[in-house]
Amino acid sequence: MWRRPRFVLWAAAGVATAGFLIALEVAARRYGQPGPLTVEAQELVFAPHSGPLLYAGLALAMVVLTWRQRMFAAAAAVGIDVVFFLVRLVVGADLNFGNGALWVILGLAVLAVARRTGNDRALLLKGCGLGMLLVFGHKTGDTWLLITAKEHPQVLDPYVALADHALGNPSWVAGRALEAIGPFGSHLLNVVYGQLPLAAALVGLYQLRNVATDRRFPAHHLVRTFLVIGLVGPAIYMIFPVVGPVYAYGAEGGSWAVSHVWPDVLPAIGTPHPVMFDEITPRNCMPSLHTAWATSLFIHTRKGARWMRYAGAFWLVATLSATLGFGYHYGVDLVAGVVFALTIEAAMRAFARGWDLSAVSLVSCGTVVFAGLLTAYRYLPRELAAHPWLFGPVLLLAMVSVIVYYVRTTQSWDPKPTLPRRREPQATEQTEPQPEPA
Repeated sequence: MWRRPRFVLWAAAGVATAGFLIALEVAARRYGQPGPLTVEAQELVFAPHSGPLLYAGLALAMVVLTWRQRMFAAAAAVGIDVVFFLVRLVVGADLNFGNGALWVILGLAVLAVARRTGNDRALLLKGCGLGMLLVFGHKTGDTWLLITAKEHPQVLDPYVALADHALGNPSWVAGRALEAIGPFGSHLLNVVYGQLPLAAALVGLYQLRNVATDRRFPAHHLVRTFLVIGLVGPAIYMIFPVVGPVYAYGAEGGSWAVSHVWPDVLPAIGTPHPVMFDEITPRNCMPSLHTAWATSLFIHTRKGARWMRYAGAFWLVATLSATLGFGYHYGVDLVAGVVFALTIEAAMRAFARGWDLSAVSLVSCGTVVFAGLLTAYRYLPRELAAHPWLFGPVLLLAMVSVIVYYVRTTQSWDPKPTLPRRREPQATEQTEPQPEPA
C-alpha cells in the first residue's frame, strides 16, 4: 500500500496541510490570538461563529452517504444542537448553533477508520476531509488576515487609488449609486457578499450529487478551486498590502484614514507613497478574492441547470457591485481578481485532466498578466492616471485577453460528442434481367 502513488500523494497532502495549520497556529499565538486549530477545537463546546458554514461542511461530508444515512446524520446534528441550545439557554450563553454539525463530521471520520474498509473507508474520509477543509479554509483565512495586519504597518492604497483613475474610479461611482438606492439594496448586497461561501457549498453539492452512487468524486469541482483561491490569495496580500477606499479614504478608517472623502469626493493624490495604518484592519484588497470566488462560481454554474446559471450570474454581478459599492475594493482590484481566478481555475483543471502544452501556456499567460497588473499598479500609477483613455482600455483588454484565452482553451479540453457512424448500404449483386415468358 505504501508504494501506491495515489496513497503517497494523499499522505503528502495531509502532512503538508497539517504542517500549514500548525504554522498558522504558532503565528497567531505570537500575536496573542488563537489560531485555526484552537478556534475549531473551541467550537466543539463553545458557541460557533459560523453555524451555516459548519452545516455546509457537513452537507459536503454527507455526499458520500446514502439518503437513509444522510437523514440519520442530519438528525444527529440537529439533536446535538438542540441539547447545546438548551444548556446555553440555562446558563445564559450565546445561542449560536453549529456544534452538532462539527460533532457529526468528526463522528463520520471515526466511523470510517473504525468500521469501514477499502474504497468505502477512503470515500468517507474524503467526504469528511472536504467538509473540514471548507471549515478550516474560513478559519485559516481569518488568521491570514490577522497576519497581514500585524506584519505590514504600512499600506499601498495611494498607489492603487491613483491607478484606479484609469478605470474612472468605479468604487466612488458605485458608492454613490448604492447610497441612492437605499437600505434595501445595501441589505441585499450585504447578504450576497457575506454568504458567498455558502453559495459555493450549494454549487459544490450540486456537482457532487452523484458521488454516493458513482462511489467516486469527480475529477474537478468548485470546492477545490474555492479552497485553493482562499489559500493562495492571502499570500499576495503579504506582497501588496491594501485596505480599501472605505478605510483609507472613508469614515471606517477613523484617525488612520488619509482623508474622509469616500464616496463623495475623489482624494487628491500627488506622489504616491506608503501610509501607516492600524494593526487591526486586514490588508485584503489586492487581488479581490470575493471577485475571484464569484468568478469561479460563475464558471462552474455554466453547465448546470437554468436556475443555477441564472443564480451564478446574479451572484457574480451582485458581488462585484457589493465590493465596489461598500468601498471594500478599488476597480483595479477586481480586474486583478478576475485574472487571478481564471489562472487558478486553469491550473486546477489541468491538474485534474493532466498537464500539456495548452495547459502550461494558459496558466503561464494568466500568471504573466497578473504579475504585470500588480507591477503596473505599484510602479506606474501616475502614468495610468495621467492617460486614462489609453491605459484604462489596456487594463481591460489584458483581462479580456485572459478570459478569451481561457474560454477557447478549456472548450478544446471538453470531450467532443461523437455521432454514431452511419452504416453504409450493402452492395447488392447486379443480376441480369430475366426475359419475360412468351
